[in-house]
This record gives sequence, C-alpha cells and structure tokens, in this order.
Amino acid sequence: MKIIHISTYDIAGGAARAAYRLHQGLQAINLDSKMLVQDKFGDDTNVFAPQTSLEKGIAKFGHFLDSVPPRFYRRRQQSEFSTQWAPDRIIPQLNRLNPDIVNLHWINESHLQIETIAKLKKPVVWTLHDMWSFTGGCHYTQNCNKYINSCGSCPLLGSNNDFDLSRKIWQRKFNAWKNTNLTVVSLSSWLAKCASSSSLLKHQRIEIIPNGIDTHRYKPMNRQILREILNLPQDKMLILFGSINPTSAPRKGFYFLELALRDLCKAGWQDKLELVVIGSSKPHNQKDFGLKTHYLGCLSDDISLSQIYAAADIFIAPSIQDNFPNTVLEALACGTPCVAFNIGGMPDMIEHQGNGYLAHPFEVKDLAQGISWVLENRERYQKLCRRAREKAEQEFTQEIQARRYISLYSEILSEHKAY
Repeated sequence: MKIIHISTYDIAGGAARAAYRLHQGLQAINLDSKMLVQDKFGDDTNVFAPQTSLEKGIAKFGHFLDSVPPRFYRRRQQSEFSTQWAPDRIIPQLNRLNPDIVNLHWINESHLQIETIAKLKKPVVWTLHDMWSFTGGCHYTQNCNKYINSCGSCPLLGSNNDFDLSRKIWQRKFNAWKNTNLTVVSLSSWLAKCASSSSLLKHQRIEIIPNGIDTHRYKPMNRQILREILNLPQDKMLILFGSINPTSAPRKGFYFLELALRDLCKAGWQDKLELVVIGSSKPHNQKDFGLKTHYLGCLSDDISLSQIYAAADIFIAPSIQDNFPNTVLEALACGTPCVAFNIGGMPDMIEHQGNGYLAHPFEVKDLAQGISWVLENRERYQKLCRRAREKAEQEFTQEIQARRYISLYSEILSEHKAY
C-alpha cells in the first residue's frame, strides 16, 4: 500500500507537524508513505518539494495571487483567509508516484487548487486540521455558522454582500466537489460535528482519528536539570504558553491569559509564578503581567520543545476556537497538566480535574481558578501529571494513530476495488 500525503509544509507549523508525524508513524510500521509539500524544512528523503528556482518562484507567486482577492475588503479582519485559485502542479507529481491513497492535509497558501481535488483519480482521505474545507475561505469561523448553508456576507471580510468572495469560494467548492467521493478525517469530535453539519461535507463519510505523538521523544524528564539547561528558575512555578504567533493571534486567547495572570497576582501568586512564552520573541513594548516573563522565541525541533514542556509546571491554552492543538498534546505527553477553555477539541484531550482543568468558555476568573487549582496542592498535582502522561500513552501515540489510518485505508481500498 502506497500513501501520498499532500501538505503545504513538512515540519513548519502545527498542521504540518501533525501531518509529518502521521507520515513517520506509517513508515515506522513499514508502510510506503511519502509527502508532497510546497516548502520543505526537514531532510526526509521521502518528502518531495519544488527543487528549481523557477518552481519555487512559481509557488511563491501563486501564494501572492491567492492573497490578492481578500485585500479588496478593506474592513476585513486580520485572520487567515484562503482562496486557492492559483494553478498547481500536483497531478503530474502524483502520476509519477502512482499512490494507492492520497491523504490531503493542510493544503493552503496556493499548494492545491480547489478544483484539483475533484481531478485526483485515486481514493482521497482528507485530514482536517481546521475548518477551511467547508467554509467560504476562513480557517476558523469564530461565531459565524453560515457554512451550514452557503456562506456570504462574511463577517471576517467585513462584508454585507451575500454574493461576496466567501460565497464565490463556497460556490467553487460546491461545484467542484458535488460528485466527489471523499473520506474526511477529523482530529476532534467538535470539528467532526461542524463538518457533518456543513453544506459542503455533510454527505461525505466522516471519521474521527486524533493526532499521534512520539511518546518516546515527548516524555517526562528531570525538571531541575532541564531548567538549568534552559536557564529557567528552580524556585518558581512556571506557566507555559505558546503557539505560532501566540501573543498576536487573537484566536489563541493571549488576552484572556493576561487577565487571568493579573487575577492570580491579586490573589497572592505573584511571588510564586513566572511565565514562559514559546513561539514569540520578546516584544519591544513588553507588557507587565505582574510576573517575570521569559520569551524563548520560535522553536520547531522536537528536542527543544519536549524539554520546555517537561520543564514547565503547567501549560495554558486559552484559545477562543481550536481544533486539536499539538501544543496541548505535546504538554500532556511530557506529563504537564493543561488548562484551557472548554471549547473545540480541548475536551478530547483534557479531562477536567483529571489531567488538567477545563474552564467555562471565556470566563477569566475560572481560567485563573483552573491554574491555581492545578498548582495549589502538590499531592493532587502529581496525580494530574501522571494522568497527563497516561492519557497520551493510552490514546495518542503515533502507533495508535498509524494503525487507525491503515485500517481506514484498507477499508477504502477494498470498497474501491469492489466498486
């Protein structure tokens, strides 16, 4: 069985890292797995990307073309919005590799045109890392549910026109995919429910297979030694927060963490806690949270990331909307309890008062309460740490994920041959 994964990147960014981990997991159990990416950051010889300056230039120009249409909406929010109308060169590459199954992942930034998906002659599995596949262009809808019908008057575009860019993209998807047989894989129960209620994917088969992680690499380690290596204090409890652009992306909820930290300081925690931020360098105008803050910058290698997770006492993910963030999974695997709002895919990973705390959505006082509840009792804290690691080992290893996909691939191929 030969599987080709199509992803914009291999290891850069959360969705890309998740796709690459699946690729690794399948290889580990001797499946023929390869990746087609637009930009390659690793050195895996089974990951293929444009090689020549011309090919790389075409890819960059396509990304530029895709970014132009939303710019005509001057009241648009600064949220990711993908049009996917620039031509691609995926079909010739797939023909050369001749896979049995094509597994799509995060394919934006002009990597794969909407219309190309219907032209793939092999069975297609589409692993959803966000909501883009069933919306009119946005990756997260915030409070909008227009994807249930047909999009239009898009709040992210600041549009009052029913026939705006979001409706046009939705229409392109509808026309291209209406006779296409896709198998959709959602990472979380929440996203599966959204996809099944959407006008674009409700007739497709939808399965739930969460991300997997290398639990031999992401594991509990000696916290004292790690803090010495990372030059972090030994006598403080460390709150860890991070993602791509963690402090500037509104969806990641840094604003709520700021308020919660101020509440904790007022409650007498200011001399016990310090904050660690990954994914962002120290800003020029650093805010005062009442706590000393360590900005460790952007990290993508597993060794550095696992050390930081294991060195922290607690990981906070105050996202407003999120599917199945790798950061939470990585923290749990390192035995670090997590606190988040009870939204999206968080309850698929975080067991309330079992391996962390699920706060009522967007209630700052409950978020602060969750942090203090996790940290205030050392005996209870050790139980939370043990359960965090157990959860990762029992449900989220790369091997478990790979075998679930192999079972799905085999079933699809059997049906395809019978048809």
